[in-house]
Amino acid sequence: MTNVAMKLSDSTVNLLKNFSNINQSILFKQGKSLRTISVMKNILAEATIDEDLPKDFGIYDLNQFLNGLSLYQNPDLDFLNDGYVVIKEGKSRSKYFFADPSVIVSPPEKSISLPSEDVCFQLDTQQLDKLLKAASVYQLPDLSAIGEAGVIKLVVRDKKNDTSNDFAVVVGETDKDFSFNFKVENIKLIPGSYDVVVSSKLLSKFMCRDRDLTYFIALEPDSTYEE
Repeated sequence: MTNVAMKLSDSTVNLLKNFSNINQSILFKQGKSLRTISVMKNILAEATIDEDLPKDFGIYDLNQFLNGLSLYQNPDLDFLNDGYVVIKEGKSRSKYFFADPSVIVSPPEKSISLPSEDVCFQLDTQQLDKLLKAASVYQLPDLSAIGEAGVIKLVVRDKKNDTSNDFAVVVGETDKDFSFNFKVENIKLIPGSYDVVVSSKLLSKFMCRDRDLTYFIALEPDSTYEE
């Protein structure tokens, strides 16, 4: 096996921190692709990274693994052994043991695609940040993409409460009527600008405009769509 020692870039470490919010475990695959799926299977994320991973291996507690890396300035990861990675720098080193892949909920091998593309809009960093901040300030559980009166707006609200505080931002135009509902807790996106495509078959795709990174997020079953 060639090139078994490698470094992880800050960009990849940040991506892995984000992925650890989706699933605490991850199955790394040989090559340049990183994928994860939530235990409930309602969020899937996939990205291309700069590093070329030398082998497949599982990490059960990704947060712990990343915190272990932070004990070093700029460590090398040595994958010579089958059962563990050696993290080393200067005179310090750690052994970190891999997890059995069977205990990790991992994405299907086959890449997924949207069953239909019914509504598209763009979401910029500031809009996303404000929506999530408002959801936190007002303690709102729901994010809805609503099409009515010719516009698409994203609204954070509590859809079960008629007197709920809310916060809305217009993100596009439409000639359709719909209410695509998400749980705010499922919007685990790295800050950035996104091209968003939604299928009325209860699935959405958020494609980051700054890097090769895509999230598929399930919609709530009470979503509605009229042609």
